[in-house]
Amino acid sequence: MSESSAEVVAEVASAAVAASAATAAGGWRRATGIAGVAIGVVAAGAAAGVALERMTVGRGMRQKARLALDSAGPYGSLRGMPGKAFADDGTELYYEVDDLDPEAAPAIGSRRRRLFGRKAPAPVTVVFSHGYCLSQDSWHFQRAALRGVVRTVHWDQRSHGRSGRGVAQNRDDEPVTIEQLGRDLKAVIDAAVPEGPIVLVGHSMGGMTVMALADQYPELVRERVVGVAFVGTSSGRLGEVNYGLPVAGVNAVRRVLPGVLKALGQRAELVEKGRRATADLFAGIIKRYSFASRDVDPAVARFAERMIESTPIDVVAEYYPAFNDHDKTEALAYFADMPVLVLAGVQDLVTPSEHSEAIADLLPDAELVLVPDAGHLVMLEHPEVVTDRLADLLTRTGAVPAGATVKGYGSSSTAQPG
Repeated sequence: MSESSAEVVAEVASAAVAASAATAAGGWRRATGIAGVAIGVVAAGAAAGVALERMTVGRGMRQKARLALDSAGPYGSLRGMPGKAFADDGTELYYEVDDLDPEAAPAIGSRRRRLFGRKAPAPVTVVFSHGYCLSQDSWHFQRAALRGVVRTVHWDQRSHGRSGRGVAQNRDDEPVTIEQLGRDLKAVIDAAVPEGPIVLVGHSMGGMTVMALADQYPELVRERVVGVAFVGTSSGRLGEVNYGLPVAGVNAVRRVLPGVLKALGQRAELVEKGRRATADLFAGIIKRYSFASRDVDPAVARFAERMIESTPIDVVAEYYPAFNDHDKTEALAYFADMPVLVLAGVQDLVTPSEHSEAIADLLPDAELVLVPDAGHLVMLEHPEVVTDRLADLLTRTGAVPAGATVKGYGSSSTAQPG
């Protein structure tokens, strides 16, 4: 995007905020339309590509293609034993457990037989936390690879996926904070993993949630956490991210986007209709900010699109301010004495790989993996790399017996001692 187009973006976004003031005059349909275009242009820089697609592919054909991908794609179809935890404000948090298959872990089974009647130790449980505007299904490939090999818990953050809307946000109009998400994770652990060692895995906002857990419950980390994986995340300074935009464009976004989102969140029903009407534009935006590869499986791209589309605009709005306030750099010290994986896509525009490098600098014994030709949703874009390094981390923590086969996407890898 050029400097001149960035100025246009600023003007359009400013107009969107001004238009939001027209509510009393009954101008909301027009206002939300302008605001939707503003967010689309500002957020992506993908409008030109979408316009070209519109000229070359009929709208009806694109709609049919989306329906075909929705019906054919198996992604997000894995389900486990459902459970519910309750946050400190009463929000219902949905989780699923995939239990360990004793047949898949003979080494653990033989150890248990040597206990001579004593209670077997609880197995290691891997708890996966997803990112902003996603759900537990974003870990589809890693979940498929680890099923039966290790006990896992996948949960939906408040107001995402199958979890309930945040009670504090709906009832008390309180802002979402990363600290609240850390407490939510603690509630899930208390319900789904009341005993035994834990490996924490977090992507983007999920990684921030893990840091917030450590910041508020350091004794839990010291006593029970045996490993952690930070995937495409950040410990702070997110207000400096430029999202691939030039300086003028970034300044425009920071100036007007909070007001635009707040205005849109107050008229969610109208905005959702607008989102559906501009599905092609949003598809281009989502692809731009999710992936870097040119050859991403269309079914995977559509899967990501569905997850993001399913996040209501008022939820998008209520979460957005929390990221500028996020700073959990000091909390990283609680992970210094355990196996740590830090992994990111080199071309991530949302949480740039420099943020992962900064985390690794503070955890010098961590394994740092930077994946070329990968964007923000690296676990969907290059699942074999993420699964391979995660399998290695789990072997180092003792969660996966050495020699256990962990199947990846398109290939298989064998977990070996680190």
